[in-house]
Amino acid sequence: MAAVSLRLGDLVWGKLGRYPPWPGKIVNPPKDLKKPRGKKCFFVKFFGTEDHAWIKVEQLKPYHPHKEEMIKINKGKRFQQAVDAVEEFLRKTKGKDQDLTIPESSTVKRVMTGTVAGFKWPPSVSEPVKDNDPHFHHFLLSQTEKPAVCYQAITKKLKVCEEETGSTSIQAADSTAVNGSITPTDKKIGFLGLGLMGSGIVSNLLKMGHTVTVWNRTAEKCDLFIQEGARLGRTPAEVVSTCDITFACVSDPKAAKDLVLGPSGVLQGIRPGKCYVDMSTVDADTVTELAQVIVSRGGRFLEAPVSGNQQLSNDGMLVILAAGDRGLYEDCSSCFQAMGKTSFFLGEVGNAAKMMLIVNMVQGSFMATIAEGLTLAQVTGQSQQTLLDILNQGQLASIFLDQKCQNILQGNFKPDFYLKYIQKDLRLAIALGDSVNHPTPMAAAANEVYKRAKALDQSDNDMSAVYRAYIH
Repeated sequence: MAAVSLRLGDLVWGKLGRYPPWPGKIVNPPKDLKKPRGKKCFFVKFFGTEDHAWIKVEQLKPYHPHKEEMIKINKGKRFQQAVDAVEEFLRKTKGKDQDLTIPESSTVKRVMTGTVAGFKWPPSVSEPVKDNDPHFHHFLLSQTEKPAVCYQAITKKLKVCEEETGSTSIQAADSTAVNGSITPTDKKIGFLGLGLMGSGIVSNLLKMGHTVTVWNRTAEKCDLFIQEGARLGRTPAEVVSTCDITFACVSDPKAAKDLVLGPSGVLQGIRPGKCYVDMSTVDADTVTELAQVIVSRGGRFLEAPVSGNQQLSNDGMLVILAAGDRGLYEDCSSCFQAMGKTSFFLGEVGNAAKMMLIVNMVQGSFMATIAEGLTLAQVTGQSQQTLLDILNQGQLASIFLDQKCQNILQGNFKPDFYLKYIQKDLRLAIALGDSVNHPTPMAAAANEVYKRAKALDQSDNDMSAVYRAYIH
């Protein structure tokens, strides 16, 4: 296929990470935003959103020749609104170009990477498109007037912004999306636990060039990663003893303790200088106990639970909440950039566990409310799809809301975040509130609904299966 010539002002279709192809316009970037190194790319402002991005030419298609093709494969309402915005733009300009240059004062809010499942772009003449690499295509920037934290894009060098609270954040590297140019640490990385979250994390670590040794309680889960270049550890102790930094991601406090304190566990491999990063979502008491035993053997400890789901883990778009050894946090920079879009350092051990439980408490309660609303709509004779359409046009509109409601409407409860784990997190969040004499009635009510849903359905379903508690 002959290369298509593009220029400033052209309307195009751009590939937006894990999202569908989206209509946009090639515009001038802010003067303070440097063009990524490597292949030729254009700065694109997308219609119907506040997003804009550097996108390689092979990830772009002219708008008009491919309009009908794109409309056929994308049916969502937001997509249609974006197309309508293009048509409105064309009507207003009547064929005349107007400069859509992004203001120089725009603030970097997030970095997004990923591929679009099921959508194939033609490869360039010189190099095939690497559709299997979630960091290959581009990085996406958004604007916000009042950011909660001061974000700065990272290229290959760590930059940290301080809040008044003393917490810090690391924004995911924009370089991950351009030529996969994260500079991986030369330290040997270990990873224990290849569940829904751990599997995606390890895959991204390997793709970004890290040397990784893996272990899982069910050894067969390691096979795929061995094929991708990982090394196999026979026990947690062996992994820790042969690696510089070992990450772990397991299901609950008991599993986290057993992994460290059990036979052939992490503690047996710890010696001075060895580093252990626990990414499990557990309570502050558990993580504090683990930190104490690791440090008592001369090891270094960081807690780093992650906010996200299986899809975000696969896409390298997790949010990492870290606390403990600040130096170790910085040593993990390239790993965090590979697995997540943002990481926060929250101070002393226990703070990340508390924050993670609060985040999941909010998410779990919201999911229960969504299920309650959908069932109330049904029993009162209202269309559940119409309810979703209305919510998607309002202030609650989000990917989470849309995906979970679609799961419920389609009866698809394939796990992206296990129901049993969100119920565990609600239980731990309620206990956290009790420990400081703070009431959590909303979380307590949601927890009871999840307990009922779990009792009704013993299979490992997604958290959206809480809906079933309302229909039985």
